[in-house]
Amino acid sequence: MGVKGLWSLLEGNSQIYQDIKFSNSELVVDGCNLAYHLYNMANLDQNHGGEYLAFQAVVQGFFKTLDNCRIKAYVVIDGGLGTSDIQLKTRMSRQSALLQNIPAALTGEKRGIYPPFVMSVFEQTLNDLRVPQVKCFGEADGRLAALARECSCPVLSEDTDFYIYDLPEGVLPLAPFWKSVKDSPASSEIRCKLYTTTKFCTAFNIDHQLLPIFASLVKVDHVKLRDVKWARFLPPRSPKMKFSTTNLGGILSWLRDRADWTTEDTLTAVMALIPNMSQDAQADVKNMLRESMLEYELPSSPAPLLIGFLSKGTVPQLPAKLSSVPEWVRASLAMGGLGANILQYDILLHRRKILRIQVERNELNSSNLISRPIRQVLYGLLLGQGGGEVDEVDRDGLDAVNVKVKPTVEHQKLMLDSLPQADPAVRLQVCLETLGVEEETLEGVPAHLRLPVAVTRYWWRRASLEPDLTHLKALLMVMVQGELNRQTGWQGDTDHLSEPLDGVVAHSFNQWQACLKDASQLNLLLCKPLPEPHYAWLYQGRLVHRWQKQLQEREPEDIVQGDQFRRLYRRLLVAVTQPDPGANRRAGGPEAQLRASMEHLHLNTQDSGGEWKKAQDGKKERRDKTDRLAGGHQPEPSASGRCRGSQPQPMAGQPDGRLPAQPAAAHATPQAKWVRGGPN
Repeated sequence: MGVKGLWSLLEGNSQIYQDIKFSNSELVVDGCNLAYHLYNMANLDQNHGGEYLAFQAVVQGFFKTLDNCRIKAYVVIDGGLGTSDIQLKTRMSRQSALLQNIPAALTGEKRGIYPPFVMSVFEQTLNDLRVPQVKCFGEADGRLAALARECSCPVLSEDTDFYIYDLPEGVLPLAPFWKSVKDSPASSEIRCKLYTTTKFCTAFNIDHQLLPIFASLVKVDHVKLRDVKWARFLPPRSPKMKFSTTNLGGILSWLRDRADWTTEDTLTAVMALIPNMSQDAQADVKNMLRESMLEYELPSSPAPLLIGFLSKGTVPQLPAKLSSVPEWVRASLAMGGLGANILQYDILLHRRKILRIQVERNELNSSNLISRPIRQVLYGLLLGQGGGEVDEVDRDGLDAVNVKVKPTVEHQKLMLDSLPQADPAVRLQVCLETLGVEEETLEGVPAHLRLPVAVTRYWWRRASLEPDLTHLKALLMVMVQGELNRQTGWQGDTDHLSEPLDGVVAHSFNQWQACLKDASQLNLLLCKPLPEPHYAWLYQGRLVHRWQKQLQEREPEDIVQGDQFRRLYRRLLVAVTQPDPGANRRAGGPEAQLRASMEHLHLNTQDSGGEWKKAQDGKKERRDKTDRLAGGHQPEPSASGRCRGSQPQPMAGQPDGRLPAQPAAAHATPQAKWVRGGPN
C-alpha cells in the first residue's frame, strides 16, 4: 500500500538514489504496480472504459526492451488484501477517495479510475510473451521481497513499502525506468535509478532496524497518533521540507536516538507522547503498530516456493486457513489461469469482494448491479453449501456501501474439487443458463467470440437504463473491428481524451464490461466451457463512444466498409437480437428460471432523475428497430439503410426481448456505509 509521503520526502534528498545502467540480470517485478503505472505513464484514456489494444502494445514493447537488455523478469501479482485490518482500512479509504473523483472524471479529467480489464489484458499479454508470472494468495509484497533476496536481484516497483524491506540489491523506481524504456526501446541497457536502504539510513542517520517502526508510525491511521506533533522533533536548522513531509522528518529525528532500544521500549515511548490516553487505547494502538511492523518481516519459506513454481511449476502452498482449496484451483490461480482476482484471498477467507469503480453518473445505479446474478453463481461454486453470504463493497451514489449477497447454490452436480472432471456439457449448461442463453443461439458465431456474444445478449435484455440500439451496434462493431485488427495491425487510440462523457452512454457500456468481467471469471472457474476471448481485441473505449455518436445518423456499413466486416457484424447482431429457440419459451426453461431468479433478487432499477427520462425518449422507435433486426433469418439492408426481415416472434419478457425491470431489493439493501475516513 506504500508509505504515504515518502516520495515527497525523497524528492529533496536525491543523493539517496544511484544512477546505474541496468542489463544482463534477473529482475523481480511488482506486477499490479507495473500494470497500472504502465497504463498511466503511457497516457492512455481512463474514462471511456479502456484502451486495451494500445495497452497491450505498451506491455509488449516494455518486455521486448527487457529482452533486448538480457533482463530476465519474474512477475509477481497480488491475490487479495490478506488478513491485515490496516490494509483493509487503507483500501476502503482509497475506494472512497476514488468515488469522490467520479464527477471530475466525467468532465474528462484523469483521476486514477482505471478500466476493469487492465490486469486481465496484462496477464494475457505476459502469457502470450511467455514471461514467468505467479499470483500470490493475499498481498504479494513480502513474498516478492523474499524472492528478490533469494535471486540476489532488485525489485521493480513504485510501491514505497519496498523502500523499507531489507533488500541488498535495492529497488528500481518505475518512473525513471519507464522513461529510459520509452526513450530508447532498442537500447541494450536501461539507464535508471537504484534505491537502497543503506543509502537512506546514511542520509537520515538512522539504524536500519528502525525502518519498520518508522513506516508503521506513518501508516497506522489512529486518531491518537494523528495528534502527535512530530515536526517538533526536527533539529534546529534542518533543511527546508514540504509541509506534508515534516512529520516524516520528525519521526526519523525522534527515532535516531533510539537505535539500541527494544521494540517494546520504543512503543512505550510513543505512548508517552500521547497525553490522557487510557490503557485500553494504548494497547489498541500498540497492537496496530505491531501488526503493521510484521508486514516488513520477510517470510522464511515463500521465496524457495516461488522459485520452484517459476522454474518447475511447483504449486505454492496456501495459508493454513485455505488448505482445503483443491490443488487444481491453486495451480491454475498461481499461473494466472483463473484470471485477474477470480479467486481472491478475500472471498475465500473473509467472504468479501470489493467491486471495481467505473466512471459513470453517480445518480444512476452502480453498473455492477446487472451482473450480480452471475457473481452469485460464482460464489456458490467457490463456497458451496453453507458457505455464507459474501459482503460486496459497491457504489451507492458517491459512497461505498456494503451489501450482503447470498450465493446461488443450485448446481449440485458440480463440486469445486472435481470441476475439471465434470461433464463438459454440464459445465457449459451452467455457464449458458446463468447468462440466459441457449447453445443454439450461438451457432455460426466464431468460437472465441461466443462468450462475449452471450454476455452481450445478457446485457441487452437486462441493462438499466435500457440500452439504445446505437449502443448495441457500436459494441458489436468494435468487436468485429477487433477481429479485423488482427490482420491490419492497428494498435488503438493512444492518448487520453479530455472531453466530457455522455452519462447514459458511459453507464450502458460500463454495465456491459461488468457483465463480461464476471461472466469471464465464471467461465474460467468452470474450466472454460466456452473459449476464453482475447480481451485486448474486444473493447476500445474511445472508438466505441465515437462510433455510437456516428450511428445516430449513419448505419454500420456506412462507417466501416468491406464484405468481411458486414458478414461478421450481421452474424453477431442476429445472435444477440434473435428470439430464443423454442425450448427457452417453454415454462420452466432456463430463460424463465433465470428471470424468476432475477425477480427474486429485486435489482434496483428505480427512476434516476432526468437521465431516466432522457434514455426512455423514443423507446418505441428503438423497439421497432430491434424487432426488425431480430428476425429469424439474416437481415438485409434496405434502401434507407435499415434492416429488413420477417416479423420476429417476441422473446420471453418484453416485446423487444428484454426481461422486465425488477423492483427494488429487499435483502440486498446496504448493511453498513463506509465514508472517506473508513467505516462509521
